[in-house]
Amino acid sequence: MSEINELDAPPVARDFSGRAAMITGAGSGLGQAAAMLLANRGANVLVADINAVGGQATVDLCRAAGVDAFFMPTDVTQEADVAAAVVAVVDRWGSLDLAINNAGTTGPSKPTADYTLEEWNQVVALNLTSVFIGLKHQIPPMVAQGRGAIVNTSSGAGLMGFAGLPAYVATKHAVLGITKAAALEYIKAGVRINAVCPGSTRTPMLESWMGGNPAIEAAMANSAPIGRLAAPMEIAEAMVWLLSDAASFMVGHALAVDGGAVIM
Repeated sequence: MSEINELDAPPVARDFSGRAAMITGAGSGLGQAAAMLLANRGANVLVADINAVGGQATVDLCRAAGVDAFFMPTDVTQEADVAAAVVAVVDRWGSLDLAINNAGTTGPSKPTADYTLEEWNQVVALNLTSVFIGLKHQIPPMVAQGRGAIVNTSSGAGLMGFAGLPAYVATKHAVLGITKAAALEYIKAGVRINAVCPGSTRTPMLESWMGGNPAIEAAMANSAPIGRLAAPMEIAEAMVWLLSDAASFMVGHALAVDGGAVIM
C-alpha cells in the first residue's frame, strides 16, 4: 500500500469551533498533525513544546486555518511549565476543553541490564511522569466546567513487548494504567480520558531512531500486516476522534492504530 501524505486530511465540519485545546510535543510529528487537524476543525490550540522553531511552525499552520493559536515553551517534565500552560489556555480562551499529552521519547536502544539508572529515569520522566503532570493540571479546570476530553499517547509498545527498549515499553504500558485509573475517577464529572496506541509512524523521532538505515526501515514497515509505516495524520485522526463528541461513549480505552500489529 502506498503511504499517505502526512499533510493530507479530508475536509470536515468545524465541529470543534470555540473549543480550547492544549497539545504537548506539538512541535513536530503526531502532535503537530493533531494540532493541524484540530485547527482545521475549528479549535483554538496551545502548542506546548521545548522546540521553539517547530512549535512556532505549528502555530503558523494552525492560524492558517483561521483559528487562534500560540506557542509556550514547555518542558513537560517540569510541573511549573505544565501548570503555567494550562493557566495560559484558560486565561486566553476561558476554558480548557481538549488536551493531548503527547510528548515522549524512545530512549536508548539496548538490553535492560545495560541501561543506566539515569537513562531509565530520563525516559520515565518524559514518557510517564509528564502524563501524570499533564493530567494533574488539565483535569481540575475540566471538572470545574463539567466537560472535557483528554488523550494520552501510548504506543503499540504499550500493548506488546519489544526487546531492546525496556524503558519505552514499560512507560508506554504505564501510560495505559494511569489513563484507565483517571478515566474511572473523572468520568462522572464529565471528563473523558482515553489513550491512543500508535504503530510505527514516520515521525522525526522514529526517523532519528532508524538512523537512515533502509534495512531498519524495511523491518519496521513489515512489522505490521499493512506493510508500511503510518503517516502522522493517520494517528492524529484517531486522537481527534477520541476527543470528539462522536466518541462520547469511549472511556479509558487504549485505541490501537497500528496497521494490525497487535493481532499478528
